[in-house]
Amino acid sequence: MRSWRTDPAAARWWHLVTALIPLAALVVQFGLVLDGGNVLVEDGDEPPSTALRVANFFSYFTVQSNLLVIAGCLWLAVAPHTDGRFFRVLRLTGLIGIGVTGVVYATLLAPLVDLEGAAQAANIGFHYISPIMAVIGWLLFGPWPRIDRRTIGLTLVWPIAWLVYTLIRGEVVDWYPYPFIDVNDIGYGRTVLNSAGITVLLLGVGWLFARGDRRLGDRAGSDHVPAER
Repeated sequence: MRSWRTDPAAARWWHLVTALIPLAALVVQFGLVLDGGNVLVEDGDEPPSTALRVANFFSYFTVQSNLLVIAGCLWLAVAPHTDGRFFRVLRLTGLIGIGVTGVVYATLLAPLVDLEGAAQAANIGFHYISPIMAVIGWLLFGPWPRIDRRTIGLTLVWPIAWLVYTLIRGEVVDWYPYPFIDVNDIGYGRTVLNSAGITVLLLGVGWLFARGDRRLGDRAGSDHVPAER
């Protein structure tokens, strides 16, 4: 009898649930945003317009990393052993992004956030459940091997683009999504140092996934054929 860990049906269900939980959390939070609620971090004394709230919502690293996880997991729910350069970058970027999201939120942001009701439920969904399920799903079902140097390098494109976008947009709209890159409060020098620290964290998490990818692939005696490197 086939082990559940090598059963494509088990993998499909795990990835599907992993996608649906953050999707539900994001839908709930987006509804609160449209209704006038704050987006995770206080926006200031002057309530922003609906258009600005929506733009702020989709400017969060948390939201974008969850969207990447949703896309990758839905793909895997259809084809658990899929491969290809685009998929590799999408999958690893989502895993690194959601891993860093979980670590940064738990260590830096959680003490600053006081939520209740639907907002708290959504917060738990995309800051705790989504990171945990995404990483466990990768550990249990892979697919491996899917990580090489080029893939790791390409995963930096999104966070660097996000940082550049955030700093430029912050100058225009006078709003930053997180206190550790809020130029108004801490200045550009501290923001650059904090950004460098986050970059190191991203690379460290990527390195851990790369090491695990090789070991898990070898242990499984992988049937997966890696894409051309």
